[in-house]
Amino acid sequence: MGKVPKKRSAADKVRKVKTSSEIKNNPFEVKINRKKFDVLGRKSKHDVGLPGVSRSKAINKRKETLLKEYKQKNKSNKFIDRRFGEYDTKMAPEEKILQRFAMERKRAHEKKDMYNLNEEEELTHYGQSLSEMEKFTDMVNSDDESEEKGLLSAELTASHFGGGGGLLRKKTAGEHPDDEEGPKAKSRQELIEELIHKSKQQKRERQVQKEEAQELTEKLDQEWKSIQMLMVHKKPKVQREDMPVEKPKLEEYDKMVKELGFEMKAQPSEKMKSPEELAREEREKLQKLEADRLRRMMGDEEAEVAPNRTYMSADDLQDGFILDKDDKKTLAYKDGKWNLDEEPEEDGEKGEEESEEEEEGDGGSNEEEEEEEADGGSNEEEEEENGEEEEEEEEGEKEDGGHSDLESEQESEEEEVEINQKKSEEEKKAQQEAAKAELPYTFTVPESSKDLEKLLRGHTPDNQRLIIARTQKCNHPSLAVGNKLKLQNLVGFLLEYLGELVCRRPPELPTVDKLIPEVYSLCQMFPEAACKSMQTIIGDAAHSMEEVLEVKGNAAFPTLDMLIYLKVAALLFPTSDFRHPVTTPALLYIGQALTKCPVRSLQDVTSGLVLCCVAAEYVSFSKRFLPELINFLSGTLHLGVQDKTSAGYRVVPPFRSTGKYSNLLVLSDPESWKSWSRKSLPLSATQRLTLKNDVDADHYRLTCLSTCMALLNKCCVLYKDLDCFTHVFQPITALLSQHLSSNSLPEPLKELRAAILEVLGGAPLAHGRLVFDKKKPVPLKLFTPKIVQVLDYGKKRGVTREQKEEHRLRHKYKKEFKGALREIRKDTRFLASEKLNDVMRGDAERKRKVKELFGSLATQEGEWKALKRRKRK
Repeated sequence: MGKVPKKRSAADKVRKVKTSSEIKNNPFEVKINRKKFDVLGRKSKHDVGLPGVSRSKAINKRKETLLKEYKQKNKSNKFIDRRFGEYDTKMAPEEKILQRFAMERKRAHEKKDMYNLNEEEELTHYGQSLSEMEKFTDMVNSDDESEEKGLLSAELTASHFGGGGGLLRKKTAGEHPDDEEGPKAKSRQELIEELIHKSKQQKRERQVQKEEAQELTEKLDQEWKSIQMLMVHKKPKVQREDMPVEKPKLEEYDKMVKELGFEMKAQPSEKMKSPEELAREEREKLQKLEADRLRRMMGDEEAEVAPNRTYMSADDLQDGFILDKDDKKTLAYKDGKWNLDEEPEEDGEKGEEESEEEEEGDGGSNEEEEEEEADGGSNEEEEEENGEEEEEEEEGEKEDGGHSDLESEQESEEEEVEINQKKSEEEKKAQQEAAKAELPYTFTVPESSKDLEKLLRGHTPDNQRLIIARTQKCNHPSLAVGNKLKLQNLVGFLLEYLGELVCRRPPELPTVDKLIPEVYSLCQMFPEAACKSMQTIIGDAAHSMEEVLEVKGNAAFPTLDMLIYLKVAALLFPTSDFRHPVTTPALLYIGQALTKCPVRSLQDVTSGLVLCCVAAEYVSFSKRFLPELINFLSGTLHLGVQDKTSAGYRVVPPFRSTGKYSNLLVLSDPESWKSWSRKSLPLSATQRLTLKNDVDADHYRLTCLSTCMALLNKCCVLYKDLDCFTHVFQPITALLSQHLSSNSLPEPLKELRAAILEVLGGAPLAHGRLVFDKKKPVPLKLFTPKIVQVLDYGKKRGVTREQKEEHRLRHKYKKEFKGALREIRKDTRFLASEKLNDVMRGDAERKRKVKELFGSLATQEGEWKALKRRKRK
């Protein structure tokens, strides 16, 4: 039996843990390298510590570098170094430094000399340079101050601060102290008295020098005044007074400056308005117009301001003489001179109006004269009788006092008032009817497609477009909070309404054409909503086609509404993008329809050609190659070939070389082309095609061939730079050159055929097909052993210096490669752990929230049950 192990006490365990911790955290084993600051990516020479410290440092370094890069992975900010020559690889570092230094010196020099206007000029005063003249700006020192500022003599310094001992030793350094014949050393008191005496003497000398300098200065000033007149060359005052004074003439520049001072100053322009302000102004304008329309519809009129009525006497000549006329002339400037003789524009306008009135008056008098001549002498007797009656009336008026003219005026005014009232009532009724028939100016956004249809029903295409435009202006997103969502829904409603317009019999294509600009404006305002609506329409059509193909194996061509939607998608969204969320699915849907839908009637041919037109429009800018487009056009030409026995080309589905529907475009009468005229394909033929007789059918077949050849000509010009151009268009070349001869074609089709063959003939030579390179056959394995000579068991003899260097570099490369792989694995492990921590942190947060939610629900449930129990009690 083995020995039973002794149980360790708690003290032994504590002692053991303590010793291990002491050994682990022994300060004598830890080496600390102090740095001023850490630089990422720089390796330190003495970065050594405990075994676990290096691992923690590596983790910290990864947190500072790799973790930051991971967190900033999808950030768009970027630091760009804009220093001169930083990204120029052709410049040497020394040249970059010199250029930067020169630019910095130039910038500092420009700042320094910004306001130095007289850099090259030298200022003088009476012939002497100001920079060389002495400037007497120094302050005159007082008598107590010494000439040497801030300096003290050695003796004074030694006496005051050195105690005098040093001075005495300096004086008697060369004499022997025991020499009785030598001079005796001076005492401290004597030295101080000597210093005071010297300082007073220097003060007196400075005072004398100052007085002498002052006397000399005064003397120089007097002499300068005597010779000053000679240097200036000024004339005596008497001679200057006798000479006539000539005022200097103003130059043209001075004149212009004075004249510009009287001109009008520039006025500040109005600030640019924001889209929100413009939308607010548009809505206010429409609301004002709508209020005016409602007022006119109700028959209410605005209270017009009655003009001040001026009463004129019977003696007024009405000659237009106005005493209160403003005769003040305006100041004008013309051709460099003041023009004060011009009359204001209003007078000229009045004169023109008076002349026009005179001409009208003359014209009226001439007409009256003609009427009088036409009446002839029959009116002469009436004039005599009227003359006698007028004389009698004049005599009666004189007897009554001459007030009959006022009574006649009152009667005429009453008659005019009655007539005006009748006219105003008729005008009110007419205005009411016009206001009722007028289109409203404000609309609310419809909440469904049915509301939109009710809103636009019964209106002309122009009015429907106007309604959509006014609805958009009255409900701009910046005017209210919910307008944005309403207008986003309006985009989908408009697209649905376009489909309904196309499905009507006959289709209302002009209305669709009028509404497209408003749909485009809404699409520019809300691109995401328009994109989702169009994606839904195209996706539903593609899914329905796939379902039919799975069941039947073939599907019918898209209806007219889907063709219009494809056309609208090309107008609303860019077709040249490599990948677009709307145009790319639409292009795939077109290719699927051109490949999977069989051609069984002229109506199918029309739908296919319309799809080809839309597809050509999609790729016109990007020049993307569509094999479905070329295949359908070549198959359409095949439908017009009469003899299909010797075909030098291959027919690809959805077409067949022979069969029931292979002669859809063959003419029933070979001479019917003579009466044919070129027309465009009607879009309504995709819904319903009615042909009265064989001639109409042949004419329609020729129209389809004309459209097909026009599209082929466009595709040839578009794809002529492709490498596979000759190979792709080989069936079309065979069809046009061998089977569709120019004898049985009208003149427009002959021109298209010649143009296509000319483009095909001028194409470059066909390139060879891309094939894999032929590889050499693998030789059979030989059984001859490979003998390797080994000398001295691994020692390499006869190795040159280059080979040794190559071996050393290979070894270093392998070592670095292994280290890089190891670091990459560590980085990957570190990132995986960080991602896992993020996921676990998110899960823990979610669990915490779920617990809180369940706790709150349980609390609510308990409260509800308690409340229920109380109610039962």
